Amino acid sequence: MPETYSAPRLLMNRLRQLMAEGGETAERLDRVVKLIAGTMVADVCSIYLRTPNDELELIATEGLRPEAVARTRLQLDEGLVGQIAMSARPLSIQDAPRHPSFSYRPETGEDPYHAFLGVPILRGGRVQGVLTAQNRTERTYGEDEVETLQTIAMVLAEVLASADQNGPAISHTAPTGPASLSGRALCGGIGIGQVVFHDPVVPAAKFFAADPQRE
Repeated sequence: MPETYSAPRLLMNRLRQLMAEGGETAERLDRVVKLIAGTMVADVCSIYLRTPNDELELIATEGLRPEAVARTRLQLDEGLVGQIAMSARPLSIQDAPRHPSFSYRPETGEDPYHAFLGVPILRGGRVQGVLTAQNRTERTYGEDEVETLQTIAMVLAEVLASADQNGPAISHTAPTGPASLSGRALCGGIGIGQVVFHDPVVPAAKFFAADPQRE
């Protein structure tokens, strides 16, 4: 009796084959969204990439208008995609347009789509982007679909990181010159020192000093 494959397993097998084919990053991402949409029976699959100035740019889509690619940008806390990026957690909604965080972008042509599933693309504890799936009809995505999309997002994180090492395949206008950043204080006081940016991100092993008084 021939072996049968569930949709998530079939999707991962095909994704592995697709990644082995190589090619330009933009072309591979286009093939990825088509593969996900076809296997998950989703009307839309899209990838949003976090830009150097902390926007979420639509870089690949199957189902939305092609002209929206590289044109649609969301603030990091804007819309359902922004909510996923800020929380770094999956989000599944039966009727997305009725959600209070929904942000309508007419250039995407997403008017007919209701069901929404999105997962963060994480690497080193940092959100690199968001992977989404949408359907015209209202529906609830199963746990296996959420887990499969999360696994694919992990693969995408490595693909995007590899592309950055070889020169970014997706062009962005990076901010130059001095930057002013807002942080969140854990305790009162003043700190003076040199700021060092770690890339890839180095996970913090300790958040508090052994001797807080001396610190």
